[in-house]
Amino acid sequence: MTTTAPAPAPAATAVTQPSVWRSLLRNRLAAVALALLVLIVVCAVFAPLIAPADPNAQNLLARLQPPAWQSGGSSAHLLGTDQLGRDLLSRVVYGTRVSLLVGAGAALLAGVIGTTAGLASGYLGGWTDRVVMRVADVQLAFPAILLALAVVGFVGSGLGYVILVLGITGWVSYARVVRSEVLSLRTRDFITEARAIGVSDLAIMRRHLLPNVMAPLATIGTLHIAAAVVAEASLSYLGLGVPKETVTWGGMLADGQLYLGTSWWIAVFPGVALMLTSLAINIMGDALRDVADPKAYRR
Repeated sequence: MTTTAPAPAPAATAVTQPSVWRSLLRNRLAAVALALLVLIVVCAVFAPLIAPADPNAQNLLARLQPPAWQSGGSSAHLLGTDQLGRDLLSRVVYGTRVSLLVGAGAALLAGVIGTTAGLASGYLGGWTDRVVMRVADVQLAFPAILLALAVVGFVGSGLGYVILVLGITGWVSYARVVRSEVLSLRTRDFITEARAIGVSDLAIMRRHLLPNVMAPLATIGTLHIAAAVVAEASLSYLGLGVPKETVTWGGMLADGQLYLGTSWWIAVFPGVALMLTSLAINIMGDALRDVADPKAYRR
């Protein structure tokens, strides 16, 4: 008597989630923002190759020239010149370097401080949690920009000081979000089992908790970059940011405020660059938040 082997069960079809990049590109607004950010990063990295002139080179004979498409403009200065005859297009391109460097540096520093504090506060609890949260509450009582103004005014100007100040004043949002995520994760079975087999608290936080909070951290970090870019421009506008010889959008806005009635381009073009950069980064932050939300995926 022969028996026939049972037919193999059909392979289960896995429900795959779309990749982050594919999900972002499906959002047309996010795709446009991503393309704009790529252009801004390219300008920052290759500024010496893109800028048509030295951003600090002065030519008083060509001062206050309008953009090339206006009467009196010149093709040698597509966006015109400022009150010292410096090429405005070159200065806008070079300004992307400081803005992105400060934004990324401040977000990275704040992320490291806030993530460490949030992990320790949420997982260890007790007095650690109380101390971290009370320090966060005290810092939240002061507006971030006013705190940055006070610290920069005290320690002095400089690119490193600006990154340090904006990083230290921005860690609270990271800490609070990470703490809330860790509070919901520390009672999960995989954390309980790790404790039972003797895994140290530091290893649990590093290997099991940190990877599970990276998605909200990416969203917060993106939004913090935009906030840091605007904060750096505000400090430079007030003369408390980087040194005056360094090209910044905030410094250009301060230089052009006296010429808005006669030479509007000196302040308008760096202002537009600042607006587009912060807007593109915020749009990307919102898109990343939607992608990181499991409810956003569809079969």
